[in-house]
Amino acid sequence: MNKKNLALGIGGAIGVIVGVKLLTRASTVKWEAVSDKIQHAENSHFIEVDGATVHFQEFGERMNPTLLLIHGYTASTYVWKTVAPMLAAQKFHVIAVDLIGFGYSDKPAWFEYTITAQARVIERFMNRLGIGKAIIIGSSYGGAVAATLALDYAERVEKLVLVGAVSNDEVLDNPLLKLASVPLIGEIFTPFLLDSKQLSKARMKQTFAPESQHLITKERIESVMRPLKAKDAHHSVLTSARQWDANRIQTDAHLISQPTLLIWGEDDVIIPLHNGENLYDSILNSRLIILKNCGHLPPEEKPDRFVALVGEFSRDRKSHIHAAENERLNA
Repeated sequence: MNKKNLALGIGGAIGVIVGVKLLTRASTVKWEAVSDKIQHAENSHFIEVDGATVHFQEFGERMNPTLLLIHGYTASTYVWKTVAPMLAAQKFHVIAVDLIGFGYSDKPAWFEYTITAQARVIERFMNRLGIGKAIIIGSSYGGAVAATLALDYAERVEKLVLVGAVSNDEVLDNPLLKLASVPLIGEIFTPFLLDSKQLSKARMKQTFAPESQHLITKERIESVMRPLKAKDAHHSVLTSARQWDANRIQTDAHLISQPTLLIWGEDDVIIPLHNGENLYDSILNSRLIILKNCGHLPPEEKPDRFVALVGEFSRDRKSHIHAAENERLNA
């Protein structure tokens, strides 16, 4: 077989593999089929917001102060599985929500998948639940959504907690996100990337600090990947990357007036510490706490310290915490 025929054969085989993958994937992940595997499924609820069904988990008594938790890109309520019940035990009403396009919320093709649109849905979600004002806690991409909520719907945000928060478009330099931005190429490779356990594990190794690598378990890998295993999730992940528009946070951070707690892992390589320091410099009424031996996900890596910091900040009328501003803490 000459080289030309070999190349044609390999190309044809690849084409078949891609075609089979795209044509045989499920259209969506159905809650009924996976609910027995979901952490705190007994706390899960669904509500309609602007024509889309939003999944959320609720903990604690509604009479208590409300903490609204917003996850990051490709994540879900799973990231809060440990700290949500712990915060509820501290007499908070805790709501962890899946953003449109992620977790077990709807993933409609018609949605904008911009940070601004996600913040708008959260504001209307609060309306549907009858929550006038809440302490908003956002992790990573969810931090950008939380900050946008504070900027565009300031009256709904009592206090703000930003955890390794996205505040610009630097993350788009990631090779995988660059690949996703290429028309057609992104559509072809995204299903394979999201369905790869090896790639998922590699991403987690980068996300967690070395001291937190033990958290990368088979259960975690499967829980993170589970809601991403369908055509609608592939579309929402891809479109969110292409519609990434976070520079506004960095530009307008000085306009955030709410008391703000910034929590960063010192070893965060996904959204490095300089981003937190820039936000601290820009937001007048802010405090920056840097956790040693911690990467991009303090709620999972340092849950006890995270709950203590958030609880103290949320309860104190002057938003004080027992740590100096911009202090590095061992947990």
